[in-house]
Amino acid sequence: MPTDVNQQKLNIYLVGPRGFCAGVDRAILMVEEALKKYGKPVYVRHEIVHNKYVVQNLKLKGAIFIDDLQDIKNKDRPVIFSAHGVPKSIPAEAKNLHLQFYDATCPLVSKIHREVENYEKQQLPIVLIGHHNHPEVIGTMGQIKSPIHLIENEQDVAKLTISNNQKIACVTQTTLSLDDTKSIIHAIKKKYPHVLEPKRNDICYATTNRQKAVKKIAANCDLFIVIGAYNSSNSLRLVEVAKQYGANNSILIESIDKFDISLIDDVQNIGVTASASAPEILVKKFIQFMKENFTIIVYEPKYVKEDINFKIPQKLKVPG
Repeated sequence: MPTDVNQQKLNIYLVGPRGFCAGVDRAILMVEEALKKYGKPVYVRHEIVHNKYVVQNLKLKGAIFIDDLQDIKNKDRPVIFSAHGVPKSIPAEAKNLHLQFYDATCPLVSKIHREVENYEKQQLPIVLIGHHNHPEVIGTMGQIKSPIHLIENEQDVAKLTISNNQKIACVTQTTLSLDDTKSIIHAIKKKYPHVLEPKRNDICYATTNRQKAVKKIAANCDLFIVIGAYNSSNSLRLVEVAKQYGANNSILIESIDKFDISLIDDVQNIGVTASASAPEILVKKFIQFMKENFTIIVYEPKYVKEDINFKIPQKLKVPG
C-alpha cells in the first residue's frame, strides 16, 4: 500500500443504470405495504430478493423469512412469495393451509411462466436455459406437469435426447448473461432447426441494461467492483461480463465492510455497479469510504434511461 493512501488518486466510474429493477422495487414494496396493512409479523417465503441488506432491513420492520409454508406458526398472518417465482404447488399448498398469500413474482418472470404453459398446450418439448437449483428455475419448472429439459451450457445441448426432427420450444432464466445465452441458443438452433427461440425480451430489461453498461466501461478499468450478493445470479453475471469485456480484475462484494482495501494497490481506474437486487445505499457507503481513504474523481456515465414500474396488488395498497 502507499504510505499515505489519500495521495493515491483514483477515477471511479459509477455506471448506470445500476441497482434495483422494477421487479425488485415491487417485491420489497409489497412486503412493506403488507406490514403497514396487517402489522407484524408478515411471513415471506424465501429471500424476497437475493440481498442480505434488504432481507435484514425487512426483518427489522417485522418480516419473518421462511423456506417452508409449514414453518408459519401463526396461520392468520399473511405470507408473500419471493420475486423469483414459485412452482404452482406452493399457492396450492397455501390454499390448503387456509393462508392469505400474495405473489411478488416479477411480472417478467410470470411472462416466462405463461410461455411455458402455452408451449405445453402445443405439446412441444421445452428446453429451459438456466441454473440448477436457482429459485427462478425451480419456479418455472413447476408451472407445468410435463418435464422441462434444463440446460446450463453448450455441452448440455449435446446431451439432449429429444429427436432432432422435432419442433421444440426454448425459454431462458431472466437473469442470465446475454452472451452466454447467445452461444447456447446458437448450439440449440444447430441441433434443432425447428426450435422456437426465446423471445428477445425474455432476458430481463434490467439484466440487459446493467450488462450493457458494464461492457461500455470495463476495458477502461483496472478493477471492476460489483455490489451485490454471492447467491444472486445477476450479480455473478455482472462480474463475469466485466472480466470478459476487458477489466483487469473484477470482484463481487456484498458491502464495504467486506472490501479488501489492498485491492486498490496500483489501481487508477475503478468501475462500480450494483446488481438489480442491491440498494443504492450500499453504493453510497462504498463511495463515502473511498472519499475518506483516497483522492477520488467520480464519473457517472449513464447509458440507458429506465422508467419501468410494476404495480403492486390493489388489495395491498394502504390509503395515504
